[in-house]
Amino acid sequence: MAASTPLPSSPSTARRDAAFLGIPALLSILLHLPFLARYGWFRDELYYVVCGLHPAFGYVDHPPLVAWIARVAWTLSGESHLALRFLAVLAGAAVIVLTGWLAREMGGGLLAQGLAALCALGAPVYLFLFHTFSMNPFDVLFWTLGALVVARIARTGDGRLWLPFGLITGLGLLNKHSILFFGFGVVVGLLLTPERRHLRERWIWIGGGIAALLALPHVLWQVQNGWPTAEFIHNATAYKNVALAPLDFLTEQLTQMNPFSAPVWLAGLGWLLLGRGGKPFRLLGWMYVAVLAVLLVQSSKAYYLAPAYPVLFAAGGAAWEGGLARLRRTWLRPAFAGLLLVAVLVGGAIGAPLVVPILPVPDLLRYQKALGVEPGSGERKEIGDLPQHFADMHGWPEMVAEVARVYRSLSPADQAKAGIHAQNYGEAGAIDVLGRQEGLPPASSGHNNYFLWGPHASGEVMIVLGGDEEDNRRACPRLERAGTTHCDHCMPYEDGLPVWICRDVDVEATWPRLKEYI
Repeated sequence: MAASTPLPSSPSTARRDAAFLGIPALLSILLHLPFLARYGWFRDELYYVVCGLHPAFGYVDHPPLVAWIARVAWTLSGESHLALRFLAVLAGAAVIVLTGWLAREMGGGLLAQGLAALCALGAPVYLFLFHTFSMNPFDVLFWTLGALVVARIARTGDGRLWLPFGLITGLGLLNKHSILFFGFGVVVGLLLTPERRHLRERWIWIGGGIAALLALPHVLWQVQNGWPTAEFIHNATAYKNVALAPLDFLTEQLTQMNPFSAPVWLAGLGWLLLGRGGKPFRLLGWMYVAVLAVLLVQSSKAYYLAPAYPVLFAAGGAAWEGGLARLRRTWLRPAFAGLLLVAVLVGGAIGAPLVVPILPVPDLLRYQKALGVEPGSGERKEIGDLPQHFADMHGWPEMVAEVARVYRSLSPADQAKAGIHAQNYGEAGAIDVLGRQEGLPPASSGHNNYFLWGPHASGEVMIVLGGDEEDNRRACPRLERAGTTHCDHCMPYEDGLPVWICRDVDVEATWPRLKEYI
């Protein structure tokens, strides 16, 4: 499609466009707010709070920034779960504005900006990522900020902008390692386009130095702890994550980004790689292709590519606006534009209840059935009646309540020296976050960073949540079953867990065998 209009530069136009883009951002906030407390804590949210209570420059399965943010928000909000989630909502609103602004940077007017922003608003994967607290909403934000700076560099030729690019990517590295894919894609784009001239200037290398300097404390933490993240990634790839075939990976891109948005982002990719108007920004098109190729080779989870789509939404908005401007019959322009905008919104509305807890569970189950949607997971886990992203929001209070009942059944003397051991960071995180109101001691686990934190009890009396009975008996000279958990709609492997009372454990001998980085 043809190029769009030149970038409006007057301050009044910029204010108008910013106000315009505030509308879909506000819609996003209003969509999420009523449902922040429905269903409950997501498994990873519990873990990030606990990581924040153990500040460090790294963790087995993620860099430190998300834990630092969790610590600040948790402290300032008086330990509010909703405050954590609201940060994700705000990050999502920022991504929507920046996606529209990226379309503006590519020469797009209000139609291009609005279409790009609505695509970001209605993408099912974004609707989920911007609803729960994790690395992911900030990851998408850092990618989009970085792409906006690259687009500005490509448009203006101002190499000094590689300095803020280095700051953004450095902070992104402290948030999630996957921004390395973005950096790799940008380098490929530079090499394949005339923008490679920036490699001969000092600014890009200084920007790279800024990014490296910001990431250095985390790298040193990895060295000090024996590169645990490398071991985690290897184990997760080999034993946990579902390896998607290339066709399945590509199909997931259509569904996760909203099938009705496909005409936009596919047009955007074509405009960047082949269109005359997209030529100045071609390196961003190659960025997407390079990242896609790497993820396909690695059989990665489909959502790992999600942070790259604001670029294609923006380019698609500019491409469609330019193409519609060429129509000779002017009355067709608003008709086609309106049809496209409505289609994107309808697709987002259809997908929203599947990724945001808008519906009570019984209604959600009926909605899934009506759409013919089968619950799924990106991991090698048995699935119940809900997809994993919703199932992992169920069962934690019930689990903690049963552990608390067993704990209170102990004598006061045993309670004073008792510890609690869980099989994974979700269970341990629930004990540490939700169990404090029940007066429970801190949990231990061999899973991911809990292993590095070590045990919290002598082993004289341990409450063990779950685990194989034969394995438990090898570690416990005296073992008795004291309870069983139950939860509705949770992940099946978290339902019906035995709760054991284990006595006289040799913690020093047992602990090294519990390590599980996955």
